[in-house]
Amino acid sequence: MTQLTVEQCRAAQALLDWSQARLGAKAQVSEGTVRDFEKGKRIPAGDMLVAMRSALELGLPF
Repeated sequence: MTQLTVEQCRAAQALLDWSQARLGAKAQVSEGTVRDFEKGKRIPAGDMLVAMRSALELGLPF
């Protein structure tokens, strides 16, 4: 599985019309984790990135 990039994360959230809080809830990570990732402050642990990517992929309509 390819690592989730900040740009992919933002684009998928925009397509789904999800807030950082919603993504965090769906991925079972904190909103702060999503926010810090998108701001480039830190890269979450691998399992958190996988959870975020999985949540986004499950939410996408295609």
